[in-house]
Amino acid sequence: MATYDLEQQEQLDQLKAFWKQYGNLISWLVVAALSAYAAWTGYLWWQQKQASGAAGLYEELDRAAAEGNGAKINQALADLQSKYASTTFAQQGALLAARADVARKANGDAIVALQWLVKEGKSPDLVAVGRLRLAGLLMDEQKYPEAYKALDADFPAEFAAAVADRKGDILFGQGKKDEAAQAYKAAYQAMGDDLEYRRFIEGKLTALGQAPEANPSASKVTPLMQSLPPQLPPGLVPTQPAKP
Repeated sequence: MATYDLEQQEQLDQLKAFWKQYGNLISWLVVAALSAYAAWTGYLWWQQKQASGAAGLYEELDRAAAEGNGAKINQALADLQSKYASTTFAQQGALLAARADVARKANGDAIVALQWLVKEGKSPDLVAVGRLRLAGLLMDEQKYPEAYKALDADFPAEFAAAVADRKGDILFGQGKKDEAAQAYKAAYQAMGDDLEYRRFIEGKLTALGQAPEANPSASKVTPLMQSLPPQLPPGLVPTQPAKP
């Protein structure tokens, strides 16, 4: 029994010595781990709250857009931008507001919404769509240098054809027909030959007297073009596209 008590005492002494040497470090590590966990759970709660609030405002914006109520559109978008600027809802909201603004012939408001997206947006794809639409609106206002500048940025690869096509429209609007044709050719070559939009570009080139030859090996990385409405610059009315 005495031997057992002695062993217990030795273990206790070893534990005391260990704690004396490392106890402070262990305590700090435990506190740091608990603090990190608390911070992480707090961040998740904050993210959830942000997403919930942004979703509510986006719904308000969607209703205002459906009604064509300019004052409500502007207010809902302003609230999204001021309170939830970092969320995807805010970026999507800028696109939604711009589309509704164009529908109610308030292109100035649409340009402002898209300029915010281009400057503050975090999603490369949403920013790319914003730049393309901004360039189109500025082109409609005959602000060609500003429109071209909106496209002077890095785009995801799948937007290459859309960007080249829009640049061609801007260059044509400036009377630079040869440069416009080169841009249209770049768009045509970058686009999959199974996309209907490709025929619009073929028509533009045909109208410029530079009908393209069939290119069966064309890339098929631009499904974006299926969702973009054909936009012809003033004065460029394509003839019947040549049969490939």
